[in-house]
Amino acid sequence: MSDCIFCKIIKKEIPKEFIYESEEVVVFEDISPSADFHLLIVPKKHIGGIKDLTDSDGSLLTEVYRVVNKLVVDNNLGNDLYRIMLNGGKAQHIPHLHFHLLGGQWKRAV
Repeated sequence: MSDCIFCKIIKKEIPKEFIYESEEVVVFEDISPSADFHLLIVPKKHIGGIKDLTDSDGSLLTEVYRVVNKLVVDNNLGNDLYRIMLNGGKAQHIPHLHFHLLGGQWKRAV
């Protein structure tokens, strides 16, 4: 999608430092964090939202949760409260499927 901000970040048209990158996903800090620790896990493939997932996206979802587990370990969140959030509908401000990994103190509702 040509006007999608996440697609532009993935294509490096908008500068953003990636915390992690694989063939299927990128990870970067949320521009407006809702917790002390707030990363976005974004599929490189443009998927508008939850309703747009298909059976062929199963390996992508496996990759997302593999990356979440890696980030939890790498950032010592395993013994603390952390949350993985997926928004949909009007709560999804950017129409590109993405997951929030939050840890530490929450600053506001997501």
